[in-house]
This record gives sequence, structure tokens and C-alpha cells, in this order.
Amino acid sequence: MVEKTHTAAGEDAGWWPSLYGPLKNVGTRIADFFAPDSEAAATEDFYEINIELPGVPVENVDVSVTDNVLTVSGTKSSEREEKGKTYFFSERRYGTFHRSFRLPPDVTDADITATCKDGVLQLRVPKRGAPKETTRKIPITGF
Repeated sequence: MVEKTHTAAGEDAGWWPSLYGPLKNVGTRIADFFAPDSEAAATEDFYEINIELPGVPVENVDVSVTDNVLTVSGTKSSEREEKGKTYFFSERRYGTFHRSFRLPPDVTDADITATCKDGVLQLRVPKRGAPKETTRKIPITGF
């Protein structure tokens, strides 16, 4: 027996979660499919993010930072002629892509550099030095 429940909107929700469950993360899975492969590493002085973008012209890539989130987006276009060809399979991906990375609090986002070589976009995010610990004496006044 399925127990029926009602949502705040008054809808019957007894069957909905079981139907909705498999579809819940479809948007994320589709976005992950189109997101380029990447890797991140750290040195003492900077963080390095490498993103594979084979076949993507640099002018089709945008790199930006907003609220401490580094975002790489762009478009990979298909420019192939179809005349006389019968494709048996194609594993190449085309279309827009988007990849975001939350930056750690110890970075200097004003000095981020981006270079592209052999289809790999390399982002270097400099670290700020360790914050200097300062102590300031707070005077206590009488009431």
C-alpha cells in the first residue's frame, strides 16, 4: 500500500518522489558530460588548474572570476562536411561548455594568468603570503 502525502501546495506526493528520483540529477549529469576534463594542483606559491580544450580556439574561451569563483566557458564548434560520409560512430563533443572552481581564501585573483598550449588551458592562481599576525591592544575604559 502506498501512503499518500500532500505537499504544502496540496498536491498528492505519494508517487512523485519515486518517479522523480532517477531524474533528480539529470541536469548535473548533462552539464558534467559537456564540462571539459581538468586537474588542479598546488605549489608553495600558486594553484594550477589545467583544462583540456582540444580543438577549441582561444577566442572561443572566456575565463572570469566572480565572488571568488573562477569560471571557464566557451564553445567548441563542429565544422565538418557531411557529403558522401556515413558516420558509424562519433565520440567527439561539440557545443558550449562551462566549468567553475571555487577559489580558496588564500588567493590573489587579480594576478591570475591563463595560457593555452597544445589544447590545454593552464590557469595559475597566485597565493597570497600567509597573513601577518598582528595584535592590537584594546584599551579598557571605565564606566
